[in-house]
Amino acid sequence: MSQGSNFVDYVKICCRSGKGGAGSSHLHRDKMTSTGGPDGGDGGRGGHVILKGNAQFWTLLHLKYRKHILASDGGPGSSSTSTGKSGKDEFLEVPLGTIAKDAETGEVLFEITEDGQTEILTPGGRGGLGNWHFKTSTLQTPRFAQPGESGIEQWIVLELKVLADVGLVGFPNAGKSTLLSVVSAAKPEIADYPFTTLVPNLGIVSYRGSQSFVMADIPGIIEGASKGKGLGYRFLRHIERNSVLLFMVPADTNRSIKAEYDILKTELLEYNPELMQKPHLLAITKSDMLDDELTAEMEKDLPANVPSIFISSVAQKGITELKDMIWKAINAEEPSLISK
Repeated sequence: MSQGSNFVDYVKICCRSGKGGAGSSHLHRDKMTSTGGPDGGDGGRGGHVILKGNAQFWTLLHLKYRKHILASDGGPGSSSTSTGKSGKDEFLEVPLGTIAKDAETGEVLFEITEDGQTEILTPGGRGGLGNWHFKTSTLQTPRFAQPGESGIEQWIVLELKVLADVGLVGFPNAGKSTLLSVVSAAKPEIADYPFTTLVPNLGIVSYRGSQSFVMADIPGIIEGASKGKGLGYRFLRHIERNSVLLFMVPADTNRSIKAEYDILKTELLEYNPELMQKPHLLAITKSDMLDDELTAEMEKDLPANVPSIFISSVAQKGITELKDMIWKAINAEEPSLISK
């Protein structure tokens, strides 16, 4: 995903389903029958507004400027108990990981997680019944029929939560984008100033030849993000669907490794306590500037019960071992890999 306006993970749209067609109150007449009975058909249902998952989509950009989604109305019934034409459904293709919410109540309606999955967002109105439904022994020629049901109009919020196996968590300039560019074909923007990454980036990481996993790099968070500092929590929704969280702390941090890890963990806890139940891994980046003695000294201050490794993306140090650690965490079920 390219940076800038091409990545859209939040849209608010107005959806209106089609109105159901009116039932017919026709009475049968032809040259051979002068007093035929009721034969009015049912009206067609109104069109639905439907979300459909598409694995080839990575953003909601195509819906950003399409604020009103209108499905067509159903056709009226006709003679010979003919049912009216159903309204045309309106399909909206969205990337996997899209959540649909009611804009007024905030209620989560459903989530699209599979390619080809379809969910009705706003159902079309039912068609009215024709008069042939209402004939009885005492009412043999009903001259009335049901009108069609109105469609539904509501504002919907679509939020995209990127689906990835491992999410990178760290302060700005921790080396997240550099790591992603080294282990995958992704080309995130890399520079020596904070908040270089302004949108999430995805990369497919090859592992041991025939296997792979998806890595997500989100914009860096800082201490106080829960109070709106930096970019706040805007992009943290993208790691809620990640299987593993890889915390990245640079070796040249002004704090201790454990202190910086604890700050990051606290910010995630403030956002969503369930993130603490995911496996946590720790990578100390930019370690090519460390000698063996300094590395051994820093290892004494690493957080307990969190698998950790010293890496350097530029020098290709520890990258293979990091992939092994991530792969084990993605496919393991041992409680030891879960940070308490």
